Amino acid sequence: MDISSMSTIGLIFALVVLLIVLAVFFTFVPIALWISALAAGVKVSIFTLIGMRLRRVIPSRIVNPLIKAHKAGLPVTINQLESHYLAGGNVDRVVNALIAAHRANIELTFERCAAIDLAGRDVLEAVQMSVNPKVIETPFIAGVAMNGIEVKAKARITVRANIERLVGGAGEDTIVARVGEGIVSTIGSSVSHTQVLENPDMISQTVLAKGLDSGTAFEILSIDIADVDVGKNIGAELQIEQAEADKNIAQAKAEERRAMAVAKEQEMLAKVQEMKAKVVEAEAEVPMAMSEALRTGNLGVMDLVNYNNIQADTSMRESIAKGSKNDKHDEQN
Repeated sequence: MDISSMSTIGLIFALVVLLIVLAVFFTFVPIALWISALAAGVKVSIFTLIGMRLRRVIPSRIVNPLIKAHKAGLPVTINQLESHYLAGGNVDRVVNALIAAHRANIELTFERCAAIDLAGRDVLEAVQMSVNPKVIETPFIAGVAMNGIEVKAKARITVRANIERLVGGAGEDTIVARVGEGIVSTIGSSVSHTQVLENPDMISQTVLAKGLDSGTAFEILSIDIADVDVGKNIGAELQIEQAEADKNIAQAKAEERRAMAVAKEQEMLAKVQEMKAKVVEAEAEVPMAMSEALRTGNLGVMDLVNYNNIQADTSMRESIAKGSKNDKHDEQN
């Protein structure tokens, strides 16, 4: 192999190595992004972009929002954007929110905007809601007037985001719950349901005067009653249920008294049987007592004969009386 061939191979190898080095360099160093920043008038050094790569920060996620903020005239630095990105925030959304607030003359600093974003709230939506208020529609909320008639009301709540209370402020569910509580309280304090039907704005005025947006991330602009409907007669239903309960209690008490009477009757029957047994026992002792009296001489033979005659006479009379009763019963039939 001659010298010319070796020089050609070496040149080709050098070119290949140069291409590989350039590919790695342009992959690691975002030259195109650096040129775009310079063209937009944003001063970003190439070493800053290389430092982002080393810190595992995607340069385009920082430089593009920085260009956008610079064009909008916002005093935002690259260190602020990078620190927010490293904290897990959405840099592009924060910059968009700052631009929207700047256009709407809403005072909003980068630190507060970043804090709202890190708190998990959509800061851009909050700024848009500050400019264009949002309408929250509640479901039908039922309340019972003093006359026992149920009244259902649906409200539309117009709210505006309060930037100062977005961090730590309650959300929409709290607003809906508080308005629902106010509607139920207002309907319940009405003497008749007709008052609510005749003057539904009484609900919105009473609820709005309670300052329900305290401690929330919103400012209530208005509460409008969209629909009012009459429900059930709750008072009558409660009275019917109470009457049914009283009836069941009375029936239970009557059944208790009947059971006690039956028990008392059985107790008396048992006592009657006990008395009869005692009578039979006493009658069984009579012959023994008479024999003992004869043996001891306290009873004579004639006394015993007279006693037997009296018993026979009594049995005869009882037989005659039973026969007369049976004859009368047959005649009647």
